[in-house]
Amino acid sequence: MSQKHLWLTGLLLSGSLLMGCSPKVQVAVPNEPITINLNVKIEHEILVKVDREIDDLLNDKSDLF
Repeated sequence: MSQKHLWLTGLLLSGSLLMGCSPKVQVAVPNEPITINLNVKIEHEILVKVDREIDDLLNDKSDLF
């Protein structure tokens, strides 16, 4: 064999040895379903400010509503 073939064979052999030593990562599916508990309390307050003139208008014409 020529020098080039020996170098290529050595490179392939060392590459295959390095591939055999690489760590293996696996993602496993859990046996139980994933549950997410959300305890959320929503409070809101609505403030309406009526201008004095509009308030007087509504009082004068109370039959509008």
